Amino acid sequence: MIRRSFFQKTTAALLGLGLTGKAFANKRNGKPKMKSEICATVEENKLSFYSEAIKEPITVFHITDTHLFKDDARGIPFQEFSGRMAKAYNETTHFQTREKTNPEETFVATLKLAKEANADLITLVGDLFSFPSEIAIEWVLERLKETGIPYIYIAGNHDWHYEGMEGALEDLRDTWIQKRLLPLYQGKHPLMATTDVKGVRFIAIDNSTYQINQDQLAFFREQVASGLPLVLLVHIPMYAPGKRISFGCGNPNWGAESDTNFEIERRPKWPESGHTQTTFDFHKEVFSASNLLGVFAGHTHRFSMELVKGTPQIVTDDNASGGYLDVQFLPLENKDKELIAES
Repeated sequence: MIRRSFFQKTTAALLGLGLTGKAFANKRNGKPKMKSEICATVEENKLSFYSEAIKEPITVFHITDTHLFKDDARGIPFQEFSGRMAKAYNETTHFQTREKTNPEETFVATLKLAKEANADLITLVGDLFSFPSEIAIEWVLERLKETGIPYIYIAGNHDWHYEGMEGALEDLRDTWIQKRLLPLYQGKHPLMATTDVKGVRFIAIDNSTYQINQDQLAFFREQVASGLPLVLLVHIPMYAPGKRISFGCGNPNWGAESDTNFEIERRPKWPESGHTQTTFDFHKEVFSASNLLGVFAGHTHRFSMELVKGTPQIVTDDNASGGYLDVQFLPLENKDKELIAES
């Protein structure tokens, strides 16, 4: 109850005034290129995101952490690995109505709202499933097809994780993407993909192991070099100063010493050495990219907004409890440009 009240009142009061981001990036022709003006206003689960780089309105429904646990007879051989998460979200409390609900109900209700809003895109940013159940994946694919709305999906750490199953995290991710999750990617690369909507490029990069590999970093650099307005979609939020370990991508405190959940989740412990240099490089380049409008993430089951080097990161509440973000990407009108322009 406390966190929902905070989400509904304090967030609107603080961020509804408007957030402006501006930062210097790399030099071109001897002059620093300035990031375009970005303003964001938030009230409850509605986000208006303004930038002069946006040329026409775009409606996006951002969904993360639904934690569907549907299963059938095909899942019986895997119950020793799915048992804990199969019970984790059987019943939830809706973040607005405070009534009892469940992930199936909240997902269907959110898709209905997206359809009513004539959304241009649905972003599914991980932990759509509590484990890679075949029937749950089939059910989601059918529900998404019914909407007729384009979508982009990237996996979260639970989507491919059967707890206690032996193997390195990267290997397990590859295995269950290929065996179960692959249809959700619609023919695109599972670890890195883009979707263009009205001149804005949405980049989905899988950081569900908390790490970034060299191919993903090279892919991100290619998108930055395109010069298009970019929106980055990741499951694990990017680290921001002062944030807890769940903001684990590029977190200098991430590693074996800070891993308190490996026994509960029955997985390998995070490495003693912490993040790879590639992951740190990714973090640095994300928040230095002059054409990146913002980062959208999930994982924490808590709404938050961070500002790093002028770039906003928005972390969405869990869809298992009905949370989602109705995001309006809007052009910055001349009257507003004048209002926030430097004197």
